[in-house]
Amino acid sequence: MSWFKVLGTGYPGKVLVLVVAALITACGFRLRGTEGFSDSMATTYIDAEDRYTRFYRELVSTLSGGGVEVVDSVVDASAIIRISKDSSGQDVLTVSARNVPTEYNVFYVVEYSVWIDGQEVLPEHSVALSQDYTYDTTLVLGKNRESEAILESIVGDVVRQVSQELSRL
Repeated sequence: MSWFKVLGTGYPGKVLVLVVAALITACGFRLRGTEGFSDSMATTYIDAEDRYTRFYRELVSTLSGGGVEVVDSVVDASAIIRISKDSSGQDVLTVSARNVPTEYNVFYVVEYSVWIDGQEVLPEHSVALSQDYTYDTTLVLGKNRESEAILESIVGDVVRQVSQELSRL
């Protein structure tokens, strides 16, 4: 007899599921990515030099998913997120005896500050993440895809850190 049949059928199984759900929510458990933002950030303007970076697009998506209306005008906003630096790249970490790169470091750096109702509530803050990977000249296409996947993962992590900080305001 499987556990699913024991727990899923009848009245005792349903009661057990409800008790477990109540205990989980009572301890403050929330799923990742479901940050609640304060009412002061209900309408937010993102002041960024480049609105087409990976970070900007994912931040807008995360804020919108959290109930924040991202507006196109400073006049309509109660909060302003100023992104002063949004850069990414990769550096060579090691080279072979023939002076061919064998290891790279992929990085993403974001510097931002937050203003709510004309007051700076979060001074210039920096988030920098990086990850290294090995490089093989015989696997160029695969390694380029790996580099892109690593960068996407890093951007997701940076956005999560920023949104967690914003949810604490």
